[in-house]
Amino acid sequence: MLKTLTEQFPPLSRHEALVEANRCLYCYDAPCTHACPTHIDIPRFIKKIPTANLLGSAQTILASNLLGATCARVCPVQELCEGACVLGAEHKPIAIGRLQRYAMDHVYNNGIDVFQPGPPTGKRVAVIGAGPAGLSCAGELARLGHDVTVFEKRELPGGLSTYGIIVLREPVDVALAEAAMIARLGVKIESGVEVPRDLSAEDLRARFDAVFLSVGLGATPALGIPGEEFILDGLDYISQSKMNLPELKPHPAVLIIGAGNTAIDCATIAKRLGSGRVTMLYRRTENEMTAYPHEYAFVKNEGVDFEFLTLPVRVLTDNGAVAGLECVRTRLIPHPEPIPGSNFVLPAQQIIKAIGQQKPSVGAALGLATERGFIQVDANLRTSQPAIFAGGDCIRARGAASTVMAVQDGKIAARAIDKSLAEKVAA
Repeated sequence: MLKTLTEQFPPLSRHEALVEANRCLYCYDAPCTHACPTHIDIPRFIKKIPTANLLGSAQTILASNLLGATCARVCPVQELCEGACVLGAEHKPIAIGRLQRYAMDHVYNNGIDVFQPGPPTGKRVAVIGAGPAGLSCAGELARLGHDVTVFEKRELPGGLSTYGIIVLREPVDVALAEAAMIARLGVKIESGVEVPRDLSAEDLRARFDAVFLSVGLGATPALGIPGEEFILDGLDYISQSKMNLPELKPHPAVLIIGAGNTAIDCATIAKRLGSGRVTMLYRRTENEMTAYPHEYAFVKNEGVDFEFLTLPVRVLTDNGAVAGLECVRTRLIPHPEPIPGSNFVLPAQQIIKAIGQQKPSVGAALGLATERGFIQVDANLRTSQPAIFAGGDCIRARGAASTVMAVQDGKIAARAIDKSLAEKVAA
């Protein structure tokens, strides 16, 4: 693998971890813990590091977040725990993410399983999708003693952690190690199974006492412009950079359509592969970008250019190869409107789109109520059918979506499912 596409931050040395942990004030009712969607007791896990109790530190993390190794790497800590650190106002905030990784690396590198399966309850639960929400739910249910089977449509578990998060943030082996840990809790993971293609609603009802849907989102939507067949899908591009990097080649000019975090990851890959000019196109202004501010700053530092208020209208080709992208300038009134006669061409040999994902289709296929295409759930993540729960990106009709939120969804759903199954037994 290219050195430029390896994990961005090296692991902390023992000395670095001790120095950083000893900076922590160990706040009572800590703001960092409140800012963490999974509510890890951050001062508690950090306090155990200087006493060399790394197992205890990891136990504290995993008790709240079974995917602590992933979240240590991919969480937008600047917006969450580190952003809430009381030292941040006058000093540099505690490097909470890197300290969490330090504790997680200890248990994984030493083959330590922190938790064991609970006493069997005799209840069977199906989890559809082996992404962060699904694995979190499956692991929590296994700890409670339920018999859990995870069905994953792709070859490998992990969802976006495996296929869709750039290597700079999370290598594939980290995601797979967490899935293996969940499997060691007794969870069965079956790959190549898609609902409802291979497993119908009737099958699920007949075989399982409860179901948790964590199916994420669908494919990147179409732009609907001539020549779109020559445009690469951003998630496929990231997946290829993780699974088959040698097939990706640099180009003199690369265009990225979109301005979210996935688009920034695509631009980063293209730049670090050695491409010449890499330009991100967005039909609105930088004020409307969905990418995190720190990611925007990062990619600008990588040397990526931006074309705001720009709308693609046609792919230009030469002898079957991409030659450029015809665009038109836009104005916000308040939505982007093309400016007549403002057409121009951006030269390119590669064009990648990262403009979000389509809504999940599984909810409708299973007869569930939806909201704007997303699966509708209550506060306990129960869908319109009492035995089916859902979490992760497939329910995010409003607000932001992230890995750590998906993990928390899995935890909330597991508790609700456990309570529901216990109530059925009592009845």
